[in-house]
Order: sequence, then structure tokens, then C-alpha cells
Amino acid sequence: MGNLLAVSDLHVGYKENRDVVRALRPVADDDWLIVAGDVAERLEHIVWTLKVLTLSFARVIWVPGNHELWTSAKDPGSPRGDTKYRTLVEACRALGVTTPEDPYPTWDGGDEPVTIAPLFTLYDYSFRADGLTQEQALAQAYESGVVATDEAVLHPDPYETRGDWCRARVASTAARLDAELPADRRTVLVSHWPLHPQPTKRLRYPEFAQWCGTTLTADWHLRYRAAVAVYGHLHIPLRDVIDGVPFEEVSLGYPREWQPRSRPHGLPRLVLPARTRLPAHE
Repeated sequence: MGNLLAVSDLHVGYKENRDVVRALRPVADDDWLIVAGDVAERLEHIVWTLKVLTLSFARVIWVPGNHELWTSAKDPGSPRGDTKYRTLVEACRALGVTTPEDPYPTWDGGDEPVTIAPLFTLYDYSFRADGLTQEQALAQAYESGVVATDEAVLHPDPYETRGDWCRARVASTAARLDAELPADRRTVLVSHWPLHPQPTKRLRYPEFAQWCGTTLTADWHLRYRAAVAVYGHLHIPLRDVIDGVPFEEVSLGYPREWQPRSRPHGLPRLVLPARTRLPAHE
């Protein structure tokens, strides 16, 4: 089996990003590709992108980002909330793409097999400054003008709030991980939003962190024996090491963000190379 590669935040509404998608290639014929959310807003763009990627990679694994879950007023009658998520899952399955609702696959290209766990856990505004309530943190964000578009177009139906949806997803996902992960198996945890708040500390606008995850998952890299955690969303493609576990942010981002770099995107990112022993897990 080949390498395990990853990318996120392809945002293919931009022509430049569609050109990147067309050029993405595996290192070896049997490489797997993780797509960690924010492919696009429109279903037809998401399907086009994943179909292109399935033609090049032996297996494609997808998790939703916030952009996939958007439903604007310009799309009357379009599915919202959990119904839209389930629509995306079925579209992925029709392409042979693995989703958070499917059996966890095992990648055995290295010296030990790992279980890949694609996760959809959303956010609950708990990545916020110490001492602030959720209401105070949101008020501060609105006063500063740093407010996620999610507030207008990411609908939590049938839940009352996005926080309620997040907590339900965390509870059901944890129950499944506890029940289905082999007790002696290392994992690759894949989420659009970082599972731990540390990566959000480098955000230019710290108010935005509250739309970036939940503290309910902050110990999952240890609880579920992660060899690596893969995520996107921040558009800051860097590595953090938390409790000895690499956290890989694998986003492309918008053209204005990646084009000025000397090495524009360097994607797809190598997550685990074939035939390489994993570091010891504390």
C-alpha cells in the first residue's frame, strides 16, 4: 500500500483552485487521499472535485467543513443542517468516497496498521478567551466585525443551535469510536476543525477561534491513540505537536493566500509515508 496524503480547503469556486485540483497527483499509484473539508458550497462543485480526485487516488476519504454545510437564501428549497450533511454523505458514497458515516478504514502501508477515523464534530464556541461566556465572546466578535459567515448560512436544523448540533455529534462520534476502534490500534483522526485549541492561538483575529472547534475533543488525540491528527479550516498550513502527537493543518485556502508563497501550496501533504515506522506513543 502507498502513502497517506491529505488536503483541505480547496474552495473550488475559484478557477485557480480548480486548476490545483486538476494537478493534484499521488506519489505512488496506490496512495490514499484525505480531503478535510471546505471543498465548496455547491453540491455539484463538491461532486466534481471528489470525482476528479477519485480518478487519481486509490482511495479518497472526506469530512465536511463549514462551507459544505452552507445554505443561502439564494437556494430556496435546498436542504439545510443535518439533512444537507446526509445528502453530501450519499453523494460521496455514490462516488466510492469514505465519509464519517462509513466503517473506519485501515491503512497498512507502514510498519504498523492505523485506523483512519473521519470525524464530523462541528464547533460550540468553547474556543474562546478565558473568563468570557459564549454570549460575551460573540458580542465581542460582533463589536470587532470578526464574525463567521456561518452565523447567516450554516443552519443547525433540526437542532436549535450549532452548539447543540456539535454536542450531539461529539457524543455520537465518541460512542462509536469507543465501540469500534481496536483497543491496540493507533489512529489517524481527520476533522475539518482542529480537535485542540492550540492551533487557533496563531489566528490573526483571535475572536474567530470560537468558530474553530470544541474543547470536548481536546483530549481525543490521547484518548484515541492518534499517530497524527489532520485538519484544515484555519488556512494556516503548519504542523503543531501536542502531547507528542503531530497536528497537520493541510489547507490550500484562497488564491490570495497561497499564490504569494515561494512554495505556493505543496499539496497534497504527506501525512504518513509508506513503510515508515510510527513514533512511539506516550
